[in-house]
Amino acid sequence: MQPRPPIDRWPARRIDFDMADGTGDRLVGFLQRPDNAAGEPLVVLVHGLTGSSDSAYVRVSAFHLLRGGYPVLRLNLRGAGPTSGKTKSFYHAGRTDDLRRAVDLLGEEAAHGLVIVGYSLGANLVLKYLAEQSEHAPVLGGVAVSAPIDLRSTQEYLALPRNRLYHHHLLQEMKAERGRAVPAGVRSIIDFDNRVVAPAHGFADALDYYRRSSSATFLAAIRCPTLIIHAADDPWTPADAYRSVDWSANPNLIHMMLASGGHVGFHARGLNMPWHDAAVLRFLRALRDKRA
Repeated sequence: MQPRPPIDRWPARRIDFDMADGTGDRLVGFLQRPDNAAGEPLVVLVHGLTGSSDSAYVRVSAFHLLRGGYPVLRLNLRGAGPTSGKTKSFYHAGRTDDLRRAVDLLGEEAAHGLVIVGYSLGANLVLKYLAEQSEHAPVLGGVAVSAPIDLRSTQEYLALPRNRLYHHHLLQEMKAERGRAVPAGVRSIIDFDNRVVAPAHGFADALDYYRRSSSATFLAAIRCPTLIIHAADDPWTPADAYRSVDWSANPNLIHMMLASGGHVGFHARGLNMPWHDAAVLRFLRALRDKRA
């Protein structure tokens, strides 16, 4: 399977979502509809840290969903993708107001229902959004793939010597996203969150940002069917954060912890798609059967 499948065979329509906070910022999404659309819900895909609607994993998911008959909106968070370097503010792991605004503006595009799928940071964002909306969430369901549900432990994992190269690469990508807004001397992600993210978004420091944005503390409030996929060998998001959750306390949560799969990987022998994409398709069919 190609890492970037040819999703351009389905024409994409750009949709701008104006934010209501006075900044003039907007989110940009790309809507694609399958050839055989038959009343299926719209699936919104939300990328991870330093990603965009054009990230390989987003395109791969879009390809399999469109081929399966589901319309797809590949959503860029604030300051990502087409709006990179053009916004006054920026996304972060807990900025659910932006996602709520985009969902509210979808209107007739989601006439047959809505399912939101998030990856990594985007997955944490989706879980927090679903919990905050609780029984009022205007969605049929949600999916989280490799969510850093405990942001502090994730950053501690990223700082381990074994992750040195990835940590350096990710930090450089984060700096590039923010451009001139990054002060000199930032040498770690936690330092970046302390000196850039926290002050820009009203947090006291990085630890306050992690505490208030980690979805683990919100999971009990989710009231729609939500599939949560994680791998025990994820090198950047520790499995212990998942093992400490009482999943039986909320029957709306479908928790799947695989022995292997890495971070937003889940490539399995014999499958023509990532395992998590196959799981999303099964989840969508189950939602359809439940509505029938």
